[in-house]
Amino acid sequence: MAGLIEDYGIIGDLETAALVGRDGSVDWACMPRFDSPACFAALLGGPENGRWRIAPRAGGPCTSRRYVGDTLVLESTWRTPDGELTVTDFMPPRDRVPDLVRVVEARGGRVPVEMDLRVRFDYGGIRPWVTTEPHVTAVAGPDAVALQTPVPVTLEDGVLRARFDAAPGTPLAFVLQHHPSHEPAPGPVDAHEALAQTLDVWESWSARSTYDGPWDEAVRRSLVTLKALTYEPTGGVLAAATTSLPEELGGVRNWDYRFSWLRDATFTLQALVATGYLREARRWREWLLRAAAGDPSDLQIMYALDGWRRLPEQTIDWLPGYEGSAPVRVGNGAYDQHQLDVWGEVLDSLHVGRQAGIAPTEDGWELQRALLDYLEGHWTDLDNGLWEIRGEPRAFVHSRVLAWAGVDRAVRAVTEHGLDGPVDRWRELRDTIHADVLAHGYDGGRNTFTQFYGSRGVDAALLLIPRVGFLPWEDPRVVGTVEAVQRELGVDGLLLRYDTSADGRVDGLPGDEGAFLICTFWLVEALAGIGRRDEAVALFERLLSLRNDLGLLAEEYDTRAGRQLGNVPQAFSHVGLVNAALTLGRGGQPGTGGTTSRGDDRPRDGRADGRSGR
Repeated sequence: MAGLIEDYGIIGDLETAALVGRDGSVDWACMPRFDSPACFAALLGGPENGRWRIAPRAGGPCTSRRYVGDTLVLESTWRTPDGELTVTDFMPPRDRVPDLVRVVEARGGRVPVEMDLRVRFDYGGIRPWVTTEPHVTAVAGPDAVALQTPVPVTLEDGVLRARFDAAPGTPLAFVLQHHPSHEPAPGPVDAHEALAQTLDVWESWSARSTYDGPWDEAVRRSLVTLKALTYEPTGGVLAAATTSLPEELGGVRNWDYRFSWLRDATFTLQALVATGYLREARRWREWLLRAAAGDPSDLQIMYALDGWRRLPEQTIDWLPGYEGSAPVRVGNGAYDQHQLDVWGEVLDSLHVGRQAGIAPTEDGWELQRALLDYLEGHWTDLDNGLWEIRGEPRAFVHSRVLAWAGVDRAVRAVTEHGLDGPVDRWRELRDTIHADVLAHGYDGGRNTFTQFYGSRGVDAALLLIPRVGFLPWEDPRVVGTVEAVQRELGVDGLLLRYDTSADGRVDGLPGDEGAFLICTFWLVEALAGIGRRDEAVALFERLLSLRNDLGLLAEEYDTRAGRQLGNVPQAFSHVGLVNAALTLGRGGQPGTGGTTSRGDDRPRDGRADGRSGR
């Protein structure tokens, strides 16, 4: 049985990743890419679906574990009656193929150890042909793995096993290499040299951080996690390393997150730029421009890591799902949804790049103008919203606000950065959208914006209204909305995205879900923005306490069970942590409109009549 979601640590080589449990088992790994079929899928089933466990023969969870400094090298330690055993797991920077390295070392006495290696390709569905002579290999179809082992192994019904004693002063290194089956196995890896190289790469990268604030450890670990979720060949950042970890235990809200969402771009760029990672910000922006290129009407909400557009959703019927949470899904059917906010998110994120000094290109600005032309003719369209509902499309307030933000950034591109465009027409469009949202998306009787036009419910995304500059933080409607969201969506102090039972189950799905962590980080920033800093700090520190012992966060949190839920590690959660820490660190005033400065063309009050100082 898989461990708790928070039992897992991540290792990776910036092209793929693996999850290692407290029991010393690698229960999830996709090779050669993040979005490749898993060769270890015990996380969504059991050992028979693939795993690689190395641990003391006595069994049990490790006594302690840690990342070595600001790296992605994971050390798990067991204290046994025979001595202390440490397993060091890492994936070195890739040369030709992915290498998963596990170094076993004893201290204080000889420790009996056992290894159990079960390779199962295609998400546990294909049992390979396994041989031990002349080398240990597993082959099926296009996939093959080779095991470099310092101890003899036996083959028992398709399972590779080893029993040996780890002796002090004699580290034992195991290396698993995935390679195409039509190519020869890679050459041997010097594990100790690879470890030194891996530590050096990560420590050098982490040393570039310019963050200097009161939550340094948490921010640094979140930045390392975001880097771990970056696909180095293209610069794309995936949402999470896993698929189908449930938003409700035993429920059906199980999605594949191994893709790049465009709406994550603004938040990610803000976090990277503000902490000194301009190279990563630039490469993410370049990925964004490539992915968004083409007919603006074909803009998608998400893409594969290389920019591929087709992400059809299918179910993996032979996997029972994490703790019986079925179905297990591969691909994501939301990829072709219409989500209006994405046009605004792309325009806002490119504005963030301009503000950071990442120079615009002529082609990039032409693309943005094309996106604006599309937005001008379609901002009134009904859509599925940022939460990717599978019910009927609606006029979501957040979507309209982001349409406003996209046009606002175009106006500012002209007035602040000297780019060419019909600024008067864009100003008029911006005012029209602003007035429409105030007229139809705000409930004056309750003093709050609503989830969609005509709705009685609220949505945590409404907390972003002042963050994107639509209204100032001190506006009474903003304060009222923050209070309504906190009151109506709060669960034990954390926030739901929205009430899944409200408005006739607007999302079209059965069941419920946990508190959404990035929404609660948004609440931290919102509380700080309306002057409730002490409350914001207390909530932020509570959120930090929900991280696992390695500083990692999944997507959601079940306050009743006290457990993390959803795919892990979740980039959105860690981006939320970094941005909330930055907000609190600069005195509690969140950035607005992709920057902390107020542009001359920024609205200063809620009126949309063209006479409000725009």
